[in-house]
Amino acid sequence: MTRPLLINAFDMLVPVHQTPGLWRHPESRIQEFDTLNYWTDLAKTLEDGGFASLFLADIPGIYDVYGGDGDAAARGGVQYPLLDPLVVVTAMAQGTENLGFGVTASVSYEQPYLLARTLSTLDHFTDGRVAWNIVTSYQDSAAKNLGMAGQIPHDQRYDRADEYMEVMYKLFEGSFESGAVQNDAEANVVVDPDRVHPIEHEGRYFSVPGVALAHPGPQGTPFLFQAGASKRGQQFALDHAEAIFFSGGTPELVRTWTQSVRDQLEAQGRPRDSVKIFSLATVVVAETDQEAEARLEEYKKLVDTEATLALFGGWTGVDLSGADPDDEIEHVTTNANQSALASFTTLSPDKTWTVRDLAEFVAIGGRGPVIVGSPETVADELERWVEEADVDGFNLSAAVRPADLERFARLVSPELRRRGLLDEPQGRTLRERISGRGPQLPDDHRGASYRR
Repeated sequence: MTRPLLINAFDMLVPVHQTPGLWRHPESRIQEFDTLNYWTDLAKTLEDGGFASLFLADIPGIYDVYGGDGDAAARGGVQYPLLDPLVVVTAMAQGTENLGFGVTASVSYEQPYLLARTLSTLDHFTDGRVAWNIVTSYQDSAAKNLGMAGQIPHDQRYDRADEYMEVMYKLFEGSFESGAVQNDAEANVVVDPDRVHPIEHEGRYFSVPGVALAHPGPQGTPFLFQAGASKRGQQFALDHAEAIFFSGGTPELVRTWTQSVRDQLEAQGRPRDSVKIFSLATVVVAETDQEAEARLEEYKKLVDTEATLALFGGWTGVDLSGADPDDEIEHVTTNANQSALASFTTLSPDKTWTVRDLAEFVAIGGRGPVIVGSPETVADELERWVEEADVDGFNLSAAVRPADLERFARLVSPELRRRGLLDEPQGRTLRERISGRGPQLPDDHRGASYRR
């Protein structure tokens, strides 16, 4: 393998992100998740470890499928309580020079006019190091608490999201001309009003007539992430994303998705590598393979089965409350979507899966692989994934937070650098670092067509 890896940390401003029960590990510092120092320390660690960005997940509701309420999620700290990722970014940026920050914001619940101002502000204050992870959201609890009877139907969410992005491109790219902000004391002009334009958007879902509140940051449109898994979601990603995030347990499975994306890009007349593709992974590393395996066994003893099933229920809508941990999955009946349940067991079709197996699988690794071993073993496996899955890099999730990310930076990053697989940052902005192109949206991106 010759091309360098791109690595993001995948985290969330919560007590438990994707590893229920492991907050009890003695190396966990997650009781400090609501302190600023926790996050600024992590940002510095990631920068030293050569990470491209810290990718912050977010949801606007609680996981209340399991048992019909949010009690299990609350007891287990499963993505609850949840702090606002947009608030912490500027502090982390202040203590770093190159690390990017991916923030999640929902097009189903945020007003585009105000979100554009927030993201432009972050782009200014991070010197062009912010990315927007575009989501449509999937929780009934969020919809209800935000004044709706329920979620917008799935495909309609994406139809609405397409128009939302049109509004955002007009605000980021089409409202302020280059040079509109002059700060010319001699002429007594801060902003030339002739170079600021109302976007005059009138559509099916949004009416935004005026000018953007904030002038664009160094990137104009922040770098764009997306992780849609459905057919409609993947089409949305192809239309808008500059980087796509997949979660799959084997390189063979992920390769089917990456090949599809690259084939469709080529069919659109775009380069096959014009969208970067990241895959989820969890790394458990130690000085030797034996020590790493022992560490993983230690982790397994801390898995909180009920909290994990609350997380699984939130992801899939499948309520496994009342099931015995040793029940075989095929014997569990539920009124929810059985295909979602089956998707977690098809990776090992010859294995008889129990509820306990499912909990362990989800609790350590989420929906991606767990890579275990010495720095050399981990680096070998990351290289294998890049070759066999045809991905550009990884979103790394920690089992014990932040210890596993710290251990990766201390043990694996030097090995990747020794192999020439971690480059020094190139360019000022996150777009330059990830895409290898300029700081602005590339000309072949549909958002660039709105640029004045």
